[in-house]
Amino acid sequence: MGIGQGYNSYTPLQLAQAVATLANDGVMFRPHLVDYIENPITGERTHVEPEASKTIPLKARNLEVVKRAMVGVNKEGTGARAFAGAGYVSAGKTGTAQVVALKQNEKYSEATVLEHLRDHALFIAFAPAENPRIALAVLVENAGFGARAAAPVARKVLDYYLLGKRVDKPTETIRPPVKRTDKQAAPPPALGEPADKPAEPAPEVDEAND
Repeated sequence: MGIGQGYNSYTPLQLAQAVATLANDGVMFRPHLVDYIENPITGERTHVEPEASKTIPLKARNLEVVKRAMVGVNKEGTGARAFAGAGYVSAGKTGTAQVVALKQNEKYSEATVLEHLRDHALFIAFAPAENPRIALAVLVENAGFGARAAAPVARKVLDYYLLGKRVDKPTETIRPPVKRTDKQAAPPPALGEPADKPAEPAPEVDEAND
């Protein structure tokens, strides 16, 4: 079975946990959402510490091969364009998930498929590669190739987390003020007066020549 092929199904959280486990050399941490718990009376904060749930016995040489390959993805592979000029070395893997199955000998064409049936774009990553601090999984629904849609999102997240770069908000287009003319508008018609001149009668039509 090739990578990504078959009937395996994973959530984005499971993908993020898997790549984090790989970055931690097989040590799996329990996912959690809470950063700290604050006492409403005293204001004292109790931080929720990461909890290692188990360790997968992975061979060091196998880990090195996979990590090196994932670094290559972002250097000269499918993620190279999204991570060009990054101020850190990252490891990643692009992916595409089919929404609908194809018939035998049927070819996928994005242009002829309804948008809600198009492939999902996926990207998993961790960084910095030599001393990982963050791992993530990005899924962009019905966006096609992971390198095209998901990898650029991952780059923005890693830039913010590692370098503090924020995504600038799009600038609003300032419309120029409407120029006023010196010509004054005509006063409104008095009550009971027609607003416009009566329309001229239509010319008679010669039905014989119609």
